[in-house]
Amino acid sequence: MALILFACVVRVRDGLPLSASTDFHHDRGFEECRRRLWALSAMLAWGPARGSARGRDFSVHFHSCGDVACLGICSSQYPAAMAFCFLEELRWEFTAAYDTVSIGLASRPYAFREFDGVIQKVKWRFNCAPSSHLTDTLEKIQEELDLKPPVVLALDGPEMMNGAASGHCRRPEEPAASIRMKPVSALGILSLVLNIMCAALNLIRGVHLAENSLQEDCEGIGNALAFLISFGACIAQCHLYLFYSPARMPKAALALACVCLCNVSLYGRRNGWQILFHSGVAFLSSYQTLARRQQRDRQPDCGV
Repeated sequence: MALILFACVVRVRDGLPLSASTDFHHDRGFEECRRRLWALSAMLAWGPARGSARGRDFSVHFHSCGDVACLGICSSQYPAAMAFCFLEELRWEFTAAYDTVSIGLASRPYAFREFDGVIQKVKWRFNCAPSSHLTDTLEKIQEELDLKPPVVLALDGPEMMNGAASGHCRRPEEPAASIRMKPVSALGILSLVLNIMCAALNLIRGVHLAENSLQEDCEGIGNALAFLISFGACIAQCHLYLFYSPARMPKAALALACVCLCNVSLYGRRNGWQILFHSGVAFLSSYQTLARRQQRDRQPDCGV
């Protein structure tokens, strides 16, 4: 019987599996086909948008567009146009449910496991209850396949074998360790709030001073730039505290130096207490940034 047996959604740039159907087929041929599917998913970043890998009993179809790609395992008798129609609908459902930011920030396999329910629903509709509304989509997919046929690979071909043998095969059952930041502390939240307040004050005074300088004279342009640079440094400190970034120590030191030097240069526009307050907030933010170090955390086994 011609059926869709397995489907998954992966991130194109690195092949990270985002969600997959929880199907259990105790068949050695199917397990080998799924192993080749993971090998194929790791090569999608430099591959074609559509393609198929055909074997004797099973076929793997994939469709990538933008940040995500959908892959499926079907029985060899299943029509390719229907398989690509299924993958297109699956991709549309996934991109409608999750935005680009959440997809890009996913750091562990199967971060969107709850999407399995949607996969099962769409798979059931194509396997058991194909409806008339699929006709238009199927005709469109068929026209696209006629104009630009998908790349056809062999499941036992050198491309698939080399991908699996060279370690390109991503095994979701053994997720790699990922880098996470330590939890945000109460003092860190305080430094973040104060930094945002200082950034707002710098922005307001910088814009106001720039407007006056352009209308009256250009003597205040330097002070306006000092306010705006200090604003940018405060925003940079907030970003460094909240998100992991390589070379955090030199970046934090640079942001701290910018805040301190700009405030010293603004003596006259600000009194000593104001300069001390802004510099103190910058020192506190830098300390919290360096104290909130990354921790290597091995993700739990969530393979399907």
